[in-house]
Formats: sequence, C-alpha cells, structure tokens
Amino acid sequence: MFTPRVPTAGNGDVSMKRFLRVLTLTLSFASPHSAQAQSVSDVIAFLMTNQSVQTSNFERDRAASETARDTITQALLVNLTSVPLATSSSGFLYRFNPQLGTAERATETFGGFFVERALTAGGGRVSFGFSTATAAFNRLDGKNLRDGTLVTIANQFRDEPAPFDQELLTLRIRTVTTTLNASVGVSSRLELGAAVPIVRLMLDGSRVNIYRGTTFAQAAGSATASGLGDVALRAKYQLLSAPSGGFSVATEVRLPTGDEKNLLGAGSTTFRVLGIGSVERGSVAFHVNGGALRGGVSNEWTIAGGASAGLNSRVTMVGELLGRRLTDLRGIELISAPHPTIPGVDTLRLSGGPTGQALLDALAGAKWNIAGRMVLDAHVRWALLDHGLTAPFTPTIGFEYSF
Repeated sequence: MFTPRVPTAGNGDVSMKRFLRVLTLTLSFASPHSAQAQSVSDVIAFLMTNQSVQTSNFERDRAASETARDTITQALLVNLTSVPLATSSSGFLYRFNPQLGTAERATETFGGFFVERALTAGGGRVSFGFSTATAAFNRLDGKNLRDGTLVTIANQFRDEPAPFDQELLTLRIRTVTTTLNASVGVSSRLELGAAVPIVRLMLDGSRVNIYRGTTFAQAAGSATASGLGDVALRAKYQLLSAPSGGFSVATEVRLPTGDEKNLLGAGSTTFRVLGIGSVERGSVAFHVNGGALRGGVSNEWTIAGGASAGLNSRVTMVGELLGRRLTDLRGIELISAPHPTIPGVDTLRLSGGPTGQALLDALAGAKWNIAGRMVLDAHVRWALLDHGLTAPFTPTIGFEYSF
C-alpha cells in the first residue's frame, strides 16, 4: 500500500515540524493569552480554525472552517437566545361571574410550560415565579460532539475506508438557565408579562490530529460565561372568550441585553407575534399556538400544541410539542474535493450545509399546587429531530406564586 508523504519534506522533516507545532501549541496554552482566557466565541473560533492537515488549498480550508465555526455558533445561539421561554401566565386564572358578582377560577388545570393558553390571569391578578433548566449538548445535526469522532478536515485515498490524515473535534457544552417570570392582569382581557433569563454557559473543547495512526494534540480551549440573557417583554390580549375556551393574540419583544460575544445574547432586538387558541372542558384542556419571529439569530415560524389534564384539584399533567422552522439556521456536513497535489486522494472538510432547519421538541411534566396559590412544576424536554444542537434531555424545575 502506498504511504502518502508531503512532497517537499522527508519523514524526519515531517516529524520535526509536528514536534515544533505541538511545542508551540503547548507554550501558547501556558500563556495568559491562551484560548482559555478568551470569550466563548473566541474559543469556538480557535478550535475550528486551528489546522495542521496539509491540503495545499489554504483559501478553501479557511472558508470551510469559518463556515463551520459560524454554524456551531449560530446553533448554540439558537438554544440560548431564541428558544421559547416558559410561559409567564399564572397557573391560577380567574374570570368575573356576573351571577355571583365576583371572580372565580376559570379553569381546573394549571396550564402548560411553553404553550400559551388563551385565557388571561384576570384584572388585578399578579403572579411571579422562576424556573431552572440545565442542558448538556452532545450532538450537532446528529453528529456526536463528545466522543472525539467529529471530523473537521481529513485526507483520504478513494480506495480506502478511512482517512490517513485527519483532525477530530471534541466539544462539551453545558448550560444552566434560570428564568424569572412575572405577569399582571391589567384587565379581564389584557395581560402583561416579563421574563428575565440568567444564563451560565460552560464550554470545553479539544482538537487532535491523527496521522498514520499517531495522535498529536492540535488545540484545546475552555471558557465559562454567565450573566443576563435577552430580557423578554410580553403582552397578551383575549379577542374571543367562551365558557369552553377562547382565542388570543400575544406579542413578545426580546431586548439585546445579553453578552453577544459570550453567546448569552442575540445582539439585536427580536419580535414575536403569536396566535393562541384554547379549548377547555372540565379537567382537560387543549392549546394551539402559531406565529412568527423576526430579528435576532434567525427569522422563524413557530407552531406548538399542548394538552393538560387535572388528575385532581392539585395535580395537572402536561404534554407539549414545540415546532420551529428557522430560515437562517444551517446544517453541518462533510464536503469532499480532490486533493490538488496528491493523486487519488480526496480532502474532506467540515462546512455548513443548506439553510432552513426545522426543530421539533417534545416535553412532559406535571404541576403541583403545594399550598394556597403556590405551584411547583417539573418537566423534561427532548429533541425529536437531529437538527441543530441537541441534548439528550433538558430537565427543568420551577415555582410560581399568584395573588
């Protein structure tokens, strides 16, 4: 079998160059200006653009690595800045009963988690609460980020099953997001709310070069960022009210309050408009949402549905489906091109794929009225499609109080 060689260097020269490269990288990481001291976006850029596989096409390599870097950054931003925030509506909703001359509970369930319901809280009703979610992302477009098998660039003979020279990327990304919610019923039809996310993002990555079965450390970096995310201001107005349901419209404005450099914020204002339909019969309720978002990371169309059932007066079970289509979100894929100087060899490069990705999440959980008007809730969310950045499960716990 033919063993590939760099045309302008012997084996000793290649080994010496690789030794010097590893030594240079080691010294650079010991410096206070290494990737470990940089922002999250800087670390991603460092890991994606640092390359040793020789392809004799610098411009194409750089374009592919920069596109892959932007794709990963955008996929992370989607999960941190444009994912639907938990509903700010109270679990206790009231409406005026003209026969009794007073307000009464409007529903026997405590509502959903992300899918809005058409009913509003009721005039003068105030609620506040918080939720905490943690996610450990392990796949990007179905490709494993944690097991060191993600190829970023490689050279491979066309008649061989595996590359002889390749670089592999490992990324460990974890987020913890605590969202503070509040809402107030201005009137029987109008409800105003706000959501304030506080995000902690931890990223650790490494890149290795495997040449003829020998592994060389290529790059490593880590970063941690925490702070305020993009604050959301909300309004919901009930257009149609009926004993068994209703229809409402809602708007949401997300302000660019998060740190864009550390991927805690989108860097621009986003606007969301939502139509909300609900049908509630006794202890069972169904809700459908549909709308559009403009600005931020990507324009998107959203559709969601949820069902809730009251097991008794204190416990409500909830299931939801959340669908989104982001017009600017790209997939990621390996592209192949003939090597310009080595016959019979193809160069594989990780780059961005087509734009326009659909995301579909499911969740299941419960809400428990522990005492008075205090509600404790918990749910688990997971991705149904291998698009974008995904985690096996995203557990969330929350608490709300209304008065």
